[in-house]
Amino acid sequence: MVFSGNNVKIKKKILVVDDSALMRRVMCDIINSDERFQVVEQAFDGEAALQLLRKNQYDGVVLDVNMPKMNGIQLLRMLQNEKIRARVMMASTDTCDGAKVTMEALDLGAIDFIEKPVNIMYLKSGEFKRNFLDILYAVTTSRQSNISSLPVLSRQTQEESTQKIVNMARKSQPVVAGQKLVAIACSTGGPKALQSVVPRLPAELMAPVLIVQHMPKGFTQSLAERLDSLSKIKVKEAAEGDVLENGTVYIAMGGKHMNVTTRGGRAVITYTDEPPREGVKPCANYMYESLKNSSYAQIVCVVLTGMGADGTKGIVNLETAKKIHVIAQDESSSTVYGMPKSIAATGLVNKVVSLDGVAQEIIMSVGVK
Repeated sequence: MVFSGNNVKIKKKILVVDDSALMRRVMCDIINSDERFQVVEQAFDGEAALQLLRKNQYDGVVLDVNMPKMNGIQLLRMLQNEKIRARVMMASTDTCDGAKVTMEALDLGAIDFIEKPVNIMYLKSGEFKRNFLDILYAVTTSRQSNISSLPVLSRQTQEESTQKIVNMARKSQPVVAGQKLVAIACSTGGPKALQSVVPRLPAELMAPVLIVQHMPKGFTQSLAERLDSLSKIKVKEAAEGDVLENGTVYIAMGGKHMNVTTRGGRAVITYTDEPPREGVKPCANYMYESLKNSSYAQIVCVVLTGMGADGTKGIVNLETAKKIHVIAQDESSSTVYGMPKSIAATGLVNKVVSLDGVAQEIIMSVGVK
Protein backbone atom coordinates (compact mmCIF):
# COMPACT_ATOMS: atom_id res chain seq x y z
CA MET A 1 0.00 0.00 0.00
CA VAL A 2 1.32 3.46 -0.91
CA PHE A 3 0.35 6.70 0.82
CA SER A 4 0.61 9.51 -1.71
CA GLY A 5 1.30 12.17 0.91
CA ASN A 6 4.74 10.96 1.96
CA ASN A 7 5.11 8.11 -0.55
CA VAL A 8 5.73 5.62 2.27
CA LYS A 9 5.27 1.98 1.29
CA ILE A 10 3.69 -0.28 3.89
CA LYS A 11 4.89 -3.83 3.45
CA LYS A 12 2.47 -6.70 3.89
CA LYS A 13 3.13 -8.58 7.12
CA ILE A 14 3.77 -12.29 6.70
CA LEU A 15 3.81 -15.15 9.21
CA VAL A 16 5.87 -18.20 8.13
CA VAL A 17 5.01 -21.54 9.77
CA ASP A 18 7.26 -24.55 9.09
CA ASP A 19 9.08 -27.04 11.30
CA SER A 20 12.10 -27.11 8.97
CA ALA A 21 14.67 -24.43 9.79
CA LEU A 22 15.99 -24.69 6.22
CA MET A 23 12.55 -24.13 4.66
CA ARG A 24 11.83 -21.23 7.00
CA ARG A 25 15.13 -19.60 6.06
CA VAL A 26 14.60 -20.08 2.32
CA MET A 27 11.01 -18.83 2.41
CA CYS A 28 11.90 -15.86 4.60
CA ASP A 29 14.75 -14.91 2.25
CA ILE A 30 12.42 -15.07 -0.76
CA ILE A 31 9.67 -13.07 0.95
CA ASN A 32 11.99 -10.40 2.35
CA SER A 33 13.67 -9.97 -1.05
CA ASP A 34 10.43 -8.44 -2.36
CA GLU A 35 9.65 -4.87 -1.31
CA ARG A 36 5.94 -5.70 -1.04
CA PHE A 37 6.41 -8.13 1.87
CA GLN A 38 8.11 -8.55 5.20
CA VAL A 39 8.28 -11.62 7.44
CA VAL A 40 7.37 -10.32 10.88
CA GLU A 41 6.99 -13.64 12.73
CA GLN A 42 8.05 -17.27 12.39
CA ALA A 43 6.62 -20.38 14.05
CA PHE A 44 7.92 -23.96 14.01
CA ASP A 45 4.59 -25.75 14.59
CA GLY A 46 0.83 -25.18 14.54
CA GLU A 47 0.52 -24.59 18.27
CA ALA A 48 3.00 -21.72 18.20
CA ALA A 49 1.31 -20.29 15.11
CA LEU A 50 -2.12 -20.45 16.75
CA GLN A 51 -0.89 -18.45 19.73
CA LEU A 52 0.45 -15.78 17.37
CA LEU A 53 -2.74 -15.70 15.28
CA ARG A 54 -4.89 -15.31 18.38
CA LYS A 55 -3.23 -12.02 19.26
CA ASN A 56 -1.85 -10.64 15.98
CA GLN A 57 -3.14 -9.91 12.50
CA TYR A 58 -1.12 -10.74 9.40
CA ASP A 59 -1.65 -9.96 5.74
CA GLY A 60 -0.65 -13.52 4.84
CA VAL A 61 0.33 -16.84 6.40
CA VAL A 62 2.64 -19.34 4.67
CA LEU A 63 1.77 -22.68 6.26
CA ASP A 64 3.47 -26.08 6.13
CA VAL A 65 1.31 -29.22 6.29
CA ASN A 66 3.40 -31.76 8.22
CA MET A 67 4.54 -30.43 11.62
CA PRO A 68 4.80 -31.78 15.18
CA LYS A 69 2.27 -30.99 17.94
CA MET A 70 -0.27 -29.43 15.57
CA ASN A 71 -0.09 -29.84 11.79
CA GLY A 72 -1.34 -27.44 9.15
CA ILE A 73 -4.75 -29.10 8.75
CA GLN A 74 -5.35 -29.08 12.50
CA LEU A 75 -4.39 -25.40 12.64
CA LEU A 76 -6.83 -24.53 9.84
CA ARG A 77 -9.60 -26.33 11.75
CA MET A 78 -8.76 -24.42 14.93
CA LEU A 79 -8.85 -21.12 13.05
CA GLN A 80 -12.29 -22.03 11.69
CA ASN A 81 -13.56 -23.09 15.11
CA GLU A 82 -12.32 -19.89 16.76
CA LYS A 83 -13.40 -17.70 13.79
CA ILE A 84 -9.86 -16.32 13.41
CA ARG A 85 -9.50 -14.78 9.96
CA ALA A 86 -6.31 -15.44 8.00
CA ARG A 87 -5.23 -15.49 4.37
CA VAL A 88 -3.35 -18.77 4.11
CA MET A 89 -0.97 -20.09 1.47
CA MET A 90 -0.08 -23.77 1.93
CA ALA A 91 3.34 -25.27 1.23
CA SER A 92 2.59 -28.79 0.03
CA THR A 93 4.32 -31.89 -1.34
CA ASP A 94 3.37 -33.51 -4.66
CA THR A 95 2.90 -36.99 -3.21
CA CYS A 96 -0.52 -38.66 -3.49
CA ASP A 97 -1.17 -38.13 0.22
CA GLY A 98 0.19 -34.59 0.02
CA ALA A 99 -2.18 -33.72 -2.84
CA LYS A 100 -5.19 -35.06 -0.93
CA VAL A 101 -4.21 -33.12 2.17
CA THR A 102 -3.83 -29.99 0.03
CA MET A 103 -7.43 -30.42 -1.22
CA GLU A 104 -8.53 -30.72 2.40
CA ALA A 105 -6.60 -27.55 3.27
CA LEU A 106 -8.34 -25.66 0.46
CA ASP A 107 -11.68 -26.95 1.77
CA LEU A 108 -10.74 -25.56 5.18
CA GLY A 109 -10.09 -22.08 3.84
CA ALA A 110 -6.53 -21.98 2.50
CA ILE A 111 -6.61 -19.71 -0.56
CA ASP A 112 -3.83 -21.28 -2.63
CA PHE A 113 -0.71 -23.41 -2.35
CA ILE A 114 2.86 -23.73 -3.57
CA GLU A 115 4.37 -27.11 -4.31
CA LYS A 116 7.44 -27.74 -2.17
CA PRO A 117 10.26 -28.85 -4.47
CA VAL A 118 12.31 -31.87 -3.48
CA ASN A 119 15.34 -30.55 -5.36
CA ILE A 120 17.19 -28.00 -3.22
CA MET A 121 18.59 -26.33 -6.33
CA TYR A 122 15.10 -25.67 -7.71
CA LEU A 123 14.08 -24.42 -4.28
CA LYS A 124 16.64 -21.64 -4.70
CA SER A 125 15.90 -21.04 -8.38
CA GLY A 126 14.48 -17.90 -9.93
CA GLU A 127 11.47 -19.82 -11.28
CA PHE A 128 10.44 -21.06 -7.84
CA LYS A 129 10.94 -17.59 -6.39
CA ARG A 130 8.72 -15.98 -9.05
CA ASN A 131 5.99 -18.58 -8.58
CA PHE A 132 6.16 -18.28 -4.81
CA LEU A 133 5.89 -14.47 -4.83
CA ASP A 134 3.10 -14.46 -7.43
CA ILE A 135 1.01 -16.83 -5.34
CA LEU A 136 1.78 -14.97 -2.12
CA TYR A 137 0.70 -11.69 -3.72
CA ALA A 138 -2.57 -13.25 -4.90
CA VAL A 139 -3.22 -14.63 -1.43
CA THR A 140 -2.46 -11.40 0.42
CA THR A 141 -4.62 -9.33 -1.96
CA SER A 142 -7.48 -11.85 -1.98
CA ARG A 143 -10.97 -10.58 -1.26
CA GLN A 144 -11.63 -13.64 0.87
CA SER A 145 -10.14 -15.26 3.93
CA ASN A 146 -10.46 -18.68 5.53
CA ILE A 147 -13.81 -17.72 7.09
CA SER A 148 -16.47 -17.79 4.36
CA SER A 149 -19.44 -15.44 4.52
CA LEU A 150 -21.41 -17.71 2.15
CA PRO A 151 -23.90 -20.18 3.63
CA VAL A 152 -22.95 -23.86 3.33
CA LEU A 153 -25.73 -25.77 1.56
CA SER A 154 -26.44 -29.37 2.47
CA ARG A 155 -26.13 -31.89 -0.35
CA GLN A 156 -29.90 -32.42 -0.27
CA THR A 157 -30.60 -28.69 -0.55
CA GLN A 158 -28.07 -28.40 -3.36
CA GLU A 159 -29.62 -31.30 -5.28
CA GLU A 160 -33.12 -29.87 -4.83
CA SER A 161 -31.90 -26.51 -6.17
CA THR A 162 -30.27 -28.21 -9.17
CA GLN A 163 -33.45 -30.16 -9.93
CA LYS A 164 -35.48 -26.95 -10.02
CA ILE A 165 -33.04 -25.48 -12.54
CA VAL A 166 -33.16 -28.70 -14.59
CA ASN A 167 -36.96 -28.50 -14.67
CA MET A 168 -36.74 -24.88 -15.84
CA ALA A 169 -34.22 -25.84 -18.53
CA ARG A 170 -36.50 -28.60 -19.86
CA LYS A 171 -39.31 -26.08 -20.33
CA SER A 172 -37.19 -23.62 -22.30
CA GLN A 173 -34.89 -23.57 -25.30
CA PRO A 174 -31.16 -23.60 -24.51
CA VAL A 175 -29.42 -20.27 -25.02
CA VAL A 176 -26.82 -22.05 -27.16
CA ALA A 177 -28.00 -24.10 -30.15
CA GLY A 178 -26.41 -27.06 -31.93
CA GLN A 179 -23.62 -29.28 -30.64
CA LYS A 180 -21.98 -27.46 -27.75
CA LEU A 181 -19.21 -27.70 -25.19
CA VAL A 182 -18.48 -25.91 -21.90
CA ALA A 183 -14.89 -24.78 -21.26
CA ILE A 184 -13.99 -23.36 -17.83
CA ALA A 185 -10.81 -21.49 -16.84
CA CYS A 186 -9.83 -20.75 -13.23
CA SER A 187 -6.80 -20.20 -11.03
CA THR A 188 -6.42 -18.74 -7.50
CA GLY A 189 -9.54 -19.63 -5.53
CA GLY A 190 -10.57 -22.02 -8.30
CA PRO A 191 -10.76 -25.32 -6.36
CA LYS A 192 -13.18 -23.78 -3.87
CA ALA A 193 -15.13 -22.04 -6.65
CA LEU A 194 -15.43 -25.29 -8.59
CA GLN A 195 -17.05 -26.87 -5.52
CA SER A 196 -19.81 -24.28 -5.89
CA VAL A 197 -20.24 -24.97 -9.61
CA VAL A 198 -19.55 -28.60 -10.56
CA PRO A 199 -21.72 -30.37 -7.91
CA ARG A 200 -24.66 -28.26 -9.12
CA LEU A 201 -24.36 -29.55 -12.68
CA PRO A 202 -26.71 -32.44 -13.55
CA ALA A 203 -25.65 -35.72 -15.10
CA GLU A 204 -28.14 -34.95 -17.91
CA LEU A 205 -26.18 -31.90 -19.08
CA MET A 206 -26.22 -31.71 -22.89
CA ALA A 207 -22.51 -30.93 -23.22
CA PRO A 208 -19.11 -32.11 -22.03
CA VAL A 209 -17.32 -29.77 -19.62
CA LEU A 210 -13.59 -29.04 -19.84
CA ILE A 211 -11.77 -27.38 -16.93
CA VAL A 212 -8.32 -25.85 -16.80
CA GLN A 213 -7.39 -25.15 -13.18
CA HIS A 214 -3.83 -23.93 -12.68
CA MET A 215 -2.23 -26.74 -10.67
CA PRO A 216 1.05 -28.65 -10.84
CA LYS A 217 1.31 -32.32 -11.73
CA GLY A 218 0.06 -34.61 -8.99
CA PHE A 219 -2.72 -32.39 -7.65
CA THR A 220 -5.41 -32.43 -10.36
CA GLN A 221 -6.24 -36.11 -9.82
CA SER A 222 -7.11 -35.36 -6.19
CA LEU A 223 -9.19 -32.36 -7.27
CA ALA A 224 -11.12 -34.53 -9.75
CA GLU A 225 -11.72 -37.24 -7.16
CA ARG A 226 -12.94 -34.68 -4.65
CA LEU A 227 -15.38 -33.07 -7.10
CA ASP A 228 -16.60 -36.45 -8.32
CA SER A 229 -17.43 -37.49 -4.74
CA LEU A 230 -19.58 -34.36 -4.37
CA SER A 231 -21.35 -34.50 -7.73
CA LYS A 232 -23.96 -36.43 -9.70
CA ILE A 233 -22.26 -35.47 -12.93
CA LYS A 234 -19.19 -37.62 -13.66
CA VAL A 235 -15.87 -35.87 -12.96
CA LYS A 236 -12.45 -37.21 -13.99
CA GLU A 237 -8.92 -36.08 -14.66
CA ALA A 238 -8.74 -35.95 -18.45
CA ALA A 239 -6.55 -38.67 -19.92
CA GLU A 240 -4.79 -38.74 -23.28
CA GLY A 241 -7.24 -40.11 -25.85
CA ASP A 242 -10.43 -39.54 -23.82
CA VAL A 243 -13.43 -39.18 -26.15
CA LEU A 244 -15.58 -36.27 -24.98
CA GLU A 245 -19.07 -37.24 -23.82
CA ASN A 246 -22.02 -35.14 -22.67
CA GLY A 247 -22.59 -35.12 -18.92
CA THR A 248 -18.92 -35.57 -18.06
CA VAL A 249 -16.45 -33.09 -16.59
CA TYR A 250 -12.82 -33.36 -17.71
CA ILE A 251 -10.14 -31.66 -15.59
CA ALA A 252 -6.87 -30.90 -17.35
CA MET A 253 -3.89 -32.81 -15.99
CA GLY A 254 -1.45 -30.65 -14.04
CA GLY A 255 1.89 -29.95 -15.68
CA LYS A 256 0.69 -30.35 -19.29
CA HIS A 257 -1.35 -28.34 -21.80
CA MET A 258 -4.72 -29.85 -22.71
CA ASN A 259 -6.06 -29.68 -26.28
CA VAL A 260 -9.10 -31.01 -28.11
CA THR A 261 -8.53 -32.68 -31.49
CA THR A 262 -10.80 -34.59 -33.87
CA ARG A 263 -10.21 -38.28 -34.60
CA GLY A 264 -12.63 -40.29 -36.68
CA GLY A 265 -15.22 -37.56 -36.35
CA ARG A 266 -15.04 -37.54 -32.54
CA ALA A 267 -13.60 -34.94 -30.17
CA VAL A 268 -10.62 -36.34 -28.27
CA ILE A 269 -8.37 -35.05 -25.47
CA THR A 270 -4.67 -34.71 -26.27
CA TYR A 271 -1.78 -33.22 -24.33
CA THR A 272 1.34 -31.28 -25.24
CA ASP A 273 4.42 -30.79 -23.09
CA GLU A 274 5.34 -27.33 -24.35
CA PRO A 275 6.77 -24.72 -21.94
CA PRO A 276 4.46 -22.78 -19.60
CA ARG A 277 2.41 -20.05 -21.24
CA GLU A 278 1.14 -17.00 -19.33
CA GLY A 279 3.43 -18.46 -16.65
CA VAL A 280 1.17 -21.50 -16.16
CA LYS A 281 0.89 -25.12 -17.23
CA PRO A 282 -1.84 -26.13 -17.99
CA CYS A 283 -2.84 -22.92 -19.75
CA ALA A 284 -6.48 -22.22 -20.63
CA ASN A 285 -5.48 -20.36 -23.80
CA TYR A 286 -4.25 -23.66 -25.30
CA MET A 287 -7.61 -25.28 -24.56
CA TYR A 288 -9.69 -22.47 -26.06
CA GLU A 289 -7.52 -22.14 -29.17
CA SER A 290 -7.63 -25.89 -29.83
CA LEU A 291 -11.45 -25.68 -29.99
CA LYS A 292 -11.27 -23.49 -33.11
CA ASN A 293 -10.97 -26.60 -35.27
CA SER A 294 -13.37 -28.78 -33.29
CA SER A 295 -16.75 -30.04 -34.50
CA TYR A 296 -18.63 -28.11 -31.83
CA ALA A 297 -20.99 -25.45 -33.19
CA GLN A 298 -20.81 -23.25 -30.11
CA ILE A 299 -18.58 -23.02 -27.06
CA VAL A 300 -19.75 -21.80 -23.66
CA CYS A 301 -16.64 -20.16 -22.18
CA VAL A 302 -16.65 -19.71 -18.39
CA VAL A 303 -13.99 -17.63 -16.64
CA LEU A 304 -13.83 -17.93 -12.87
CA THR A 305 -11.65 -16.42 -10.16
CA GLY A 306 -7.92 -16.26 -10.77
CA MET A 307 -4.83 -14.12 -10.94
CA GLY A 308 -3.62 -12.83 -14.30
CA ALA A 309 -5.35 -13.00 -17.67
CA ASP A 310 -5.20 -16.62 -18.79
CA GLY A 311 -8.13 -17.50 -21.03
CA THR A 312 -8.61 -14.06 -22.54
CA LYS A 313 -6.34 -14.46 -25.58
CA GLY A 314 -7.68 -17.94 -26.20
CA ILE A 315 -11.31 -16.82 -26.11
CA VAL A 316 -10.60 -13.81 -28.34
CA ASN A 317 -8.91 -16.15 -30.80
CA LEU A 318 -11.74 -18.71 -30.56
CA GLU A 319 -14.35 -16.06 -31.33
CA THR A 320 -12.85 -15.59 -34.82
CA ALA A 321 -13.84 -19.15 -35.75
CA LYS A 322 -16.73 -20.20 -33.49
CA LYS A 323 -19.91 -18.87 -31.96
CA ILE A 324 -19.24 -18.36 -28.27
CA HIS A 325 -21.27 -17.57 -25.18
CA VAL A 326 -19.08 -16.12 -22.43
CA ILE A 327 -19.88 -16.26 -18.70
CA ALA A 328 -17.67 -14.39 -16.23
CA GLN A 329 -17.69 -14.54 -12.44
CA ASP A 330 -18.46 -11.17 -10.86
CA GLU A 331 -15.95 -9.15 -8.85
CA SER A 332 -17.60 -9.45 -5.44
CA SER A 333 -17.59 -13.27 -5.38
CA SER A 334 -14.12 -13.72 -6.93
CA THR A 335 -11.24 -14.59 -4.63
CA VAL A 336 -8.97 -12.75 -7.08
CA TYR A 337 -10.65 -10.63 -9.76
CA GLY A 338 -7.97 -10.99 -12.42
CA MET A 339 -9.02 -13.47 -15.10
CA PRO A 340 -12.73 -12.46 -15.06
CA LYS A 341 -11.76 -8.78 -15.21
CA SER A 342 -9.49 -9.41 -18.18
CA ILE A 343 -12.15 -11.17 -20.26
CA ALA A 344 -14.77 -8.57 -19.26
CA ALA A 345 -12.53 -5.83 -20.67
CA THR A 346 -12.78 -7.40 -24.15
CA GLY A 347 -16.50 -6.77 -24.41
CA LEU A 348 -17.12 -10.43 -25.28
CA VAL A 349 -18.87 -11.37 -22.03
CA ASN A 350 -22.56 -12.24 -22.38
CA LYS A 351 -23.29 -12.77 -18.68
CA VAL A 352 -21.60 -11.61 -15.48
CA VAL A 353 -22.88 -13.66 -12.55
CA SER A 354 -22.03 -14.37 -8.93
CA LEU A 355 -20.40 -17.69 -8.14
CA ASP A 356 -23.71 -19.09 -6.90
CA GLY A 357 -25.28 -18.36 -10.29
CA VAL A 358 -22.62 -19.89 -12.56
CA ALA A 359 -24.03 -23.43 -12.62
CA GLN A 360 -27.53 -22.21 -13.43
CA GLU A 361 -26.21 -20.09 -16.28
CA ILE A 362 -24.33 -23.09 -17.69
CA ILE A 363 -27.40 -25.34 -17.47
CA MET A 364 -29.71 -22.78 -19.09
CA SER A 365 -27.11 -22.15 -21.81
CA VAL A 366 -26.62 -25.75 -22.98
CA GLY A 367 -29.77 -27.49 -21.77
CA VAL A 368 -30.43 -30.98 -20.39
CA LYS A 369 -31.71 -34.19 -21.94
